[in-house]
Amino acid sequence: METKISRLSATEAALDVIFELEKKYGDLMFYQAGGCCEGTQPQCFEKGGFFPRMNDAMIGTIHDHEFWIDRDLFEYWKYSHFTLDVTDGFGPGGFSLETPLGKTFKVHYRLFTPEEYENLEPVQRSE
Repeated sequence: METKISRLSATEAALDVIFELEKKYGDLMFYQAGGCCEGTQPQCFEKGGFFPRMNDAMIGTIHDHEFWIDRDLFEYWKYSHFTLDVTDGFGPGGFSLETPLGKTFKVHYRLFTPEEYENLEPVQRSE
């Protein structure tokens, strides 16, 4: 059986911040919206602290924490691998749990090869 290609990964720096947030908040979730006040940066919430909209896409998990994408943004980025990273500073909005740490999550994208795209893990859609 062929191994499916993941749509999502995280840098060591992002994982370090996630581990710190887990200690304080427990189960987490990520949501990347399509714009407005929070921009398109990923936001980190306590699990259940944000509810995906109908047909939003869960593209994978990072350390067992779901990573959701706005349905319209997913259509634009569905050909790309997401790598969650973190940087110093404050992102727009300041709603994300890493903000008090003086950090902000960000995503690096790369296009899948045609072979990878044909063998991707499926996404889960919210109902």
